[in-house]
Amino acid sequence: MNYNTKIRYDFIKNRNKFFAFSIGLTVLGLLSLLFFNLNYGVDFKAGTNMDISVGKAVKQEDAKQLLTDAGVEDVNPVVGGAGNERVSARFDEVLDQKKITEIQDKFKAKYGDQVSAEVNVVSPDMAQELGLKTIYAVVIASLAIMIYVMIRFEWRFAVAANIAILYDAFVVVALFSIFRLEVDLPFIAAVLTTIGYSINDKIVIFDRIRENLRFGKFKNQEQLAEMVNASIWQTMARNIYTVLAVLVIAVCLFIFGGEPIKLFALAKIIGLTSGAYSSICIASPLWLMMKARQKPKAAIKAPAAK
Repeated sequence: MNYNTKIRYDFIKNRNKFFAFSIGLTVLGLLSLLFFNLNYGVDFKAGTNMDISVGKAVKQEDAKQLLTDAGVEDVNPVVGGAGNERVSARFDEVLDQKKITEIQDKFKAKYGDQVSAEVNVVSPDMAQELGLKTIYAVVIASLAIMIYVMIRFEWRFAVAANIAILYDAFVVVALFSIFRLEVDLPFIAAVLTTIGYSINDKIVIFDRIRENLRFGKFKNQEQLAEMVNASIWQTMARNIYTVLAVLVIAVCLFIFGGEPIKLFALAKIIGLTSGAYSSICIASPLWLMMKARQKPKAAIKAPAAK
């Protein structure tokens, strides 16, 4: 069957290589989570976050010394903003008002009365509640997407898409665990938007598969595999351009953005890359494998994978 498509690489025949890589990364991520967990920011554990506006250029070593003078040890403040006039400090304990005032007074003594501070305190109960709500958000989003795809397509597409998008979300979490990057609320936003962008890539390919399936007659699994491979290549340009458009923005945010936005941008970069990969190398082959077990008009056997 001729699809008028130049197939440069057979993704379906080489699916076992992609499955092995994905399973290996998943196992590595699970081990990292099991032994090291995530590096939670103040949003997910009890603590205090202070953003101090100084009004003058500040050196990091000076900011650290002032915190030490206020009796706060083992804190690495981040200096940023226009002209390095803002100091962000995160404390693992909940600071009382007396300690907060003492820190502000130290900065005022050095830089003047224009110093002001924004303080956010997260209690242990609030941190636990945020963690649970995050899990609920990911589960609800995944179920909603699965139901939507099942209505629009069929259950095999829905299962394949859901496995792939959960893999994408897990890749972001796993890499943040492996490299000990801080997890905060912007990180969760990045994971949820990753799920949204990821399903878009998969819907594009699945829609082309459904269209080719509707207008073709397939006598064996080899022809079905050829159709899936052709569908991937027919939508390749569109998927690449869509991902690149967002990826360029995410990379610019990571390079030129301030410290608070860098990890959000990095999570987006990882999620977008994984989403493009899983759409081609996981979701489509998974659908084909499930379709092969169907017992319809003709028995279909999967071709040998390399």
